[in-house]
Amino acid sequence: AVTARGASLRGRLQEAFGAHPHVGDIRGRGLFLGIELVQERDGKRPFDPDCKLHAAVKAQAMANGLVVYPMGGTIDGRRGDHILLAPPFIASEADLSEIVSRLADALASALAGLR
Repeated sequence: AVTARGASLRGRLQEAFGAHPHVGDIRGRGLFLGIELVQERDGKRPFDPDCKLHAAVKAQAMANGLVVYPMGGTIDGRRGDHILLAPPFIASEADLSEIVSRLADALASALAGLR
């Protein structure tokens, strides 16, 4: 069941963020998945570390009732933003849909705040 749910979550993330201009990669295993946030998708150029995009996404996600694990400095200790997801093994398909929806809203709000 966990393997199937992990594949489902990955598929939902790919559908929602696979072509997103600020998502450089979606990777992980099972229900432990990460999203790399980039300023420019083609070259995977990271956001300026002073933007602290990972922290802004976390704050917006928390405001939306979603707990995520933000990480900054994932390229060289200073540059690079990631958001990790680790839902419980008992997460239902409806829960996975809600996670992706709330994350999409959080990312959109955080990016809008940068402009």
